[in-house]
Amino acid sequence: MNDLWHALTHALSITGAMTWEITWALILGFTLSAVVQAVVRKSTVVRLLGDDRPRTLAVASLLGAASSSCSYAAVALARSLFRKGANFTAAMAFEIASTNLVVELGVILALLMGWQFTAAEFVGGPIMIVVLAVLFRLFLRDKLLREAREQADHGRAGSMEGHAAMDMSVGGEGSFARRLLSREGWTSVAHVFVMEWAAILRDLVVGLLVAGAIAAWVPDSFWRTFFFDGHPLAAKLWGPVVGPLVAVFSFVCSIGNVPLAVVLWKGGISFGGVVAFIFADLLILPILNIYRKYYGLRMTALLAATFYAAMVLAGYLVEFAFGGLGLIPDQSRARIPMDGVSWNYTTWLNIAFLLLAAALLYRFARTGGRQMLRMMGGAPESPDSAGHDHTAMDHHHM
Repeated sequence: MNDLWHALTHALSITGAMTWEITWALILGFTLSAVVQAVVRKSTVVRLLGDDRPRTLAVASLLGAASSSCSYAAVALARSLFRKGANFTAAMAFEIASTNLVVELGVILALLMGWQFTAAEFVGGPIMIVVLAVLFRLFLRDKLLREAREQADHGRAGSMEGHAAMDMSVGGEGSFARRLLSREGWTSVAHVFVMEWAAILRDLVVGLLVAGAIAAWVPDSFWRTFFFDGHPLAAKLWGPVVGPLVAVFSFVCSIGNVPLAVVLWKGGISFGGVVAFIFADLLILPILNIYRKYYGLRMTALLAATFYAAMVLAGYLVEFAFGGLGLIPDQSRARIPMDGVSWNYTTWLNIAFLLLAAALLYRFARTGGRQMLRMMGGAPESPDSAGHDHTAMDHHHM
C-alpha cells in the first residue's frame, strides 16, 4: 500500500509542477485570444476565407492563430465557417492554426521544452497547411466536397457546438482600441476568456494527469526501445511516423498534449516526432468520430490520410532543417518539471496573471456569463441559418 501511495503522490507532484510552470502562459494566451475575438466578427472571417489561394490560406492561418481554441471547438468552428460559405481548404487551415499556431502553445513549449520547439511549431505549422492544401488540390474531388457540404448541413452535433456558434464580438463603429476599452469590450473579453478555459480545461487536466502518470510509472527504457534511441537515423525516420499514432490513441488534445510531449522527448522520440505528435491533436479518435458526423465517412478517411501525411512530412522537414542548422537541443538534458513552488519569476508571473484571471472571472459572473456557459455544449446552427450570423447567441450589447 505504501508503494502505491508513493507512486500516486509522485505522479501527482509531477502534474502539479507542470501545472504551476505553465499557468501564466495559458492565461496570457487566452486573454490575447479573447481580445481578438471581442473585435473580429465571424462574418468577417467567413468573408475572408472564400477560396484556397495562398494569400487566403495565409489569412486563414493568421485568423486561426488569433482565435485560439481547444481542438473540439476548433473543429466545430471550422464546420460552421464551411457551412456559411468559407472554402473547405481555408476552413481546415483555420482549424489547424487555431490549435497549433497559438501564443499559449508557443510559450508553454518554450517553458517546458525549450525555444527550439516553439520555433519548430511555428515553422512546421505553415508547412503542414501548405502540404494539406496541395494534397486537397490533388485528391479532393468536387463530388466528395458536395457530399461533405450536404452532410455538414444536416447539422449533426459533435462537441462544443454552442461555443462555435457564438459570436461575442463588439458591434458599433470606432477603432479597435475604442471598442476594446468600452464596457461592452471588457465584458466580451471576459466572456470569451472564461469560455475558452471551460472548453480546454478537461483536456488540459487529462493531459497533465496522463503525463504525470506516464512520467512516474513508465520507465524511460521502454520509450528508448520504442523510439529506437541509440540508432540516430532510424529514430529520425521513425519519430514523425509514430508520433501522430501515439497522439491518436492518447485521447489527449489541444495544449493538453504538450506535457505528454515532454515525457516522449525525454524518452527518446526524435525532434520531428515531437512536432508531428503535437500537430496530431486534430486526429485523436473522438475527433475522427466528429469528422464522420460532420462530413461523412469518405471525407473523414480523406482528412485522416491527408492530415497524417502532412504531419509526417512537416515533422521530417523540421527534423532535417533544424538538424542541419544545429538547432536541435541536447536530448540528454531534457527534464520533467519536478520542483515545487519557489519565489522565482514563474511565481510572480503566476500571481500577476491569476489576478487578471480573477478580474475577468468576476466580470464574467456579473454580466450573465453563467447562462452563456450553459449554452457551450449547445446545438449547431440549424441548416436554414447556415450562411447567416447566429444572432441568437450574439453578444453585442451585454
